[in-house]
Amino acid sequence: MNLLHEPWMPVRRRDGSRAWIAPNQLSDPDILAFDADRPDFNGALAQFSVGLLQTSTPVDSGVAWDERFENPPSAVVLSEWFAPFAEAFELDAKGARFMQDFSLTADEGSFNEIGALLIDAPGENALKNNSDHFVKRGRVSGMCAHCAASAVLTLQINAPAGGVGNRTGLRGGGPLTTLLLSMPLDGQPRSLWDDLWLNVRDQRGFLALCGDAGKSALHFRFPWMSDIAAIQRAGGETAPVQVHPHHVFWAMPRRIRLDFETVASGDCDVCGRSSERLVQRYVSKNYGFNYKGPWNHPLSPYYEATQGWLPMHPQPGGFAFRHWLGWALGQVADKKKQRCASVVQHALADRRGQLRLWAFGYDMDNMKARCWYEATLPLYGLADCDADAQGWVGSQVDIWIAGADLAASYLRSAVKDAWFSSEARGNFSAIDATFWSSTEAAFYDQLRDLIDLARQNLEGDMLAVRESWHRVLIITVDKLFDTIFVGAGQVERQRPQRVAKAFRQLKKNMRGPKVRQALSLPALATEKPTSRNPAAEAAAI
Repeated sequence: MNLLHEPWMPVRRRDGSRAWIAPNQLSDPDILAFDADRPDFNGALAQFSVGLLQTSTPVDSGVAWDERFENPPSAVVLSEWFAPFAEAFELDAKGARFMQDFSLTADEGSFNEIGALLIDAPGENALKNNSDHFVKRGRVSGMCAHCAASAVLTLQINAPAGGVGNRTGLRGGGPLTTLLLSMPLDGQPRSLWDDLWLNVRDQRGFLALCGDAGKSALHFRFPWMSDIAAIQRAGGETAPVQVHPHHVFWAMPRRIRLDFETVASGDCDVCGRSSERLVQRYVSKNYGFNYKGPWNHPLSPYYEATQGWLPMHPQPGGFAFRHWLGWALGQVADKKKQRCASVVQHALADRRGQLRLWAFGYDMDNMKARCWYEATLPLYGLADCDADAQGWVGSQVDIWIAGADLAASYLRSAVKDAWFSSEARGNFSAIDATFWSSTEAAFYDQLRDLIDLARQNLEGDMLAVRESWHRVLIITVDKLFDTIFVGAGQVERQRPQRVAKAFRQLKKNMRGPKVRQALSLPALATEKPTSRNPAAEAAAI
């Protein structure tokens, strides 16, 4: 089964129906989005498609890119693009197989149930300790070949820490991915092609990002086309200079191989479709590709650490507007320098129009998946702003988020003081999550207006905007404390004096100098204290 010819990718059509397509149908204008049964599969299929298009496209200029955005290539043209790489996309061949170890045999490795390919499957410790309370064992015992291909792809992209020698992905375990999306046109959603092509750039520019474009042999792009030793010595590492730039899309940290010899017939436990070839197990072995060095994956934002720039990962609490600046424009604050994904940076410099950002990924605790997060963040007309205007937008948003961060901290502390004490330990992330979601609409309303000003090279009254944002923060934290968290509790189970004290302190903090300083607001004028000395008062009279 060749993944360039097989209709294995589930999609949603414009009429709402579901279909399975081959990659050469990606430019069909009636296809709107991927429609897999698992959200992580959708994310992986999007990255597969972007990677395939970037690997194969002959487009090498901005003008040619614009032409393909306005006039997508036909299925015949896409087939011509993909043809030179067809042998790398065999899923069940005797030799090289898509994203599977070139030479691994059953004698060398160990068999695993096919369900273990899924990122959220319970691990060995969970099974041993009988702690698989929420994600049960045995849910997936057979996958059709289509879902098995998606599972292998998803694992290699997100590969978490998994014991001795089980390597993480090129971006670490559970990376954060940000993809550009188009905005609806005349009230109608744009096609899947429009969304995918936004994340592909001219070939000449891409090849200059990371890696050695001179390494043209197929296995430098697709590492499963030869034994691991052809790139990485035993016990060694794989750095960008050892492979072709396209390798970033096809990294293969895990040594696995699907078992197509022992199959069954029945319904796939993932998609529910009937199949005569349900894959039930796979062979695995540790010590695959060990990715180290200055990798720059085009679809991930990075942050600066002591060891250099590292890819970002989803964290507990999910996604909120506090992430907008880092993911859209990057941040230059001394203690938290971030840069947006290079595909986003390129789009904001070279594209035009209304765009969105699709962010997704697993929040991982070593090998355990805590949660899958995804969100769509508006960029509005940011791409229509020049570099100076974008920098100005970033500086204003940085101030707003600094004030919101402080407000969230004050709210959390006040609720803890009212319930327990400031030293109380535990998971209070629900407080933060509620705060960020409650202020999100106001933030994006202000952001849209700010970007509209920037597009016109107007500055407006930013002091008034920050004052307005300050009022939003005050009203929100007061309401959340008084009606959602503390005030909603049973009176007989609370200590009114402690609650009142915490609320007074919250009000004082939110109106105090630290929040005003964070929001770059002028200090409030204070009255000169009156004398309390009766003799002095009498003398004055």
